[in-house]
Amino acid sequence: MDELRIGLIGTGAIGRTHIERINGRLRGGRVVACSDVNTAFGREVAGRYGCEFFEDGEALAASDGVDAVIVTTVDEYHEKYVLAAIHAGKYVFCEKPLAPKPEACRRIMEAEMAGGRKLLQVGFMRRYDAAYNQLKKAVHSGKYGLPLMVHCAHRVPSVPDYYDTPMAVENSLIHEIDILRWLLGEDYAEVQVVFAKKTRYSNEHLHSPQIMRLKTESGIQIDVEAFICCRYAYDIKCEVCCEDGIVSLPDPSLVVERHAASCAHPLYEDWTDRFEEAYNVEIQAWLDASREGRVDGPTAWDGYLGQVTAQAASQSRDTQTTVTIPRQEKPAFYL
Repeated sequence: MDELRIGLIGTGAIGRTHIERINGRLRGGRVVACSDVNTAFGREVAGRYGCEFFEDGEALAASDGVDAVIVTTVDEYHEKYVLAAIHAGKYVFCEKPLAPKPEACRRIMEAEMAGGRKLLQVGFMRRYDAAYNQLKKAVHSGKYGLPLMVHCAHRVPSVPDYYDTPMAVENSLIHEIDILRWLLGEDYAEVQVVFAKKTRYSNEHLHSPQIMRLKTESGIQIDVEAFICCRYAYDIKCEVCCEDGIVSLPDPSLVVERHAASCAHPLYEDWTDRFEEAYNVEIQAWLDASREGRVDGPTAWDGYLGQVTAQAASQSRDTQTTVTIPRQEKPAFYL
């Protein structure tokens, strides 16, 4: 297939940027249709990008004019539209999280397994980031010995008023939950979430900062600082402490500014700048794999394990206890 005809469900900010990157910068695909529950806005987006508009996302997924589907709706609708694409036998890319609850993720896995072939990729874009790939290569080189501890930070300058305490784990730290499992090649055994002193920039529904502590099955200890409303920048940190050395993510490769009697190393202001190239690489890889009839990226199993861990982390946060994460047996379908 020379060019995938793609239908996109959910025309919010991330959906529109995917349309722009696919139709304007990447190869092998074109967004030809879109859908949104806000029909007036969805029609406006469709007109802007020259797409056919569907009032019903499930009808879009079933359409003969669509070869593959991208789901970028709010989290609660992911299951509905991913299942529609799977039932239509079409490759589907779903932004993280796969679904808000592990039970919904399991239903997606069961539908995919019943169909007999992998169709789904979950949008954990950090796996495609050059810096994280350099870090993983270093950790697994053997040069530094075995990993013992990992220190991470997920710092966000500001968030909308609706952002609340649970979202720090379920919408932000879900990235660390996935990327650290991928980086270390291990599943988690237990998790704890504790509160730091609350910043005055938190809204009435948000307690920030929070600290998530994870222990892998081999005993690697991980701490992840979720500092929402940190004010100063969008700043992602990851330091892996090994037996014979320490390796960490590099700082952003931005121009050093000398101005007004100062020397500054700029940082990113938001996630769209920090991970723009990772998104490009991720979506291009999905387009290439879908055209060739395979799934290369994070699977429904990865999405399910992420939500099992996030659910345990949320339980820990709400009870202020350490929670054991149930060991999961990976289905042969996902080996």
